[in-house]
Amino acid sequence: MKHLSVGIGCKLNTSADHIEAAVRGALGAHAFDEIACIATLDIKAREPGLIEFCTRHAVSLQVFSRAEIEAVSDLPTPSDAARRHLGIEGVCEPCALLATPGGRLIVRKTAWQGVTVAIATSLDAPASESESTSRDTL
Repeated sequence: MKHLSVGIGCKLNTSADHIEAAVRGALGAHAFDEIACIATLDIKAREPGLIEFCTRHAVSLQVFSRAEIEAVSDLPTPSDAARRHLGIEGVCEPCALLATPGGRLIVRKTAWQGVTVAIATSLDAPASESESTSRDTL
């Protein structure tokens, strides 16, 4: 069942393989076939590695504006880098939540080689053993 929304933030020109490794690490016990969509900031909509990753796994890419992201409050793991470079509190966590209206984060922001990943699901989806704690895999 596809019930996971994966929020991703990445540096310019990040490869699909790097994105895949970061997502694989964040998924834990979840499988790629549980991913309903990838979500990110609108300025990343044409990022080649992100597009290739979505194509490779046959998942849609949802993009959100800074204004939409700013409307998400109380992020568990605000990002100094996102605040400094983009003027917003984060990318992966708010995008994952925006792609899952009424949902909740089951994996808080993780970071791996310039890629940040957070995972959200609908409130009625089954919980995972890996739920809730931030995993720093740097």
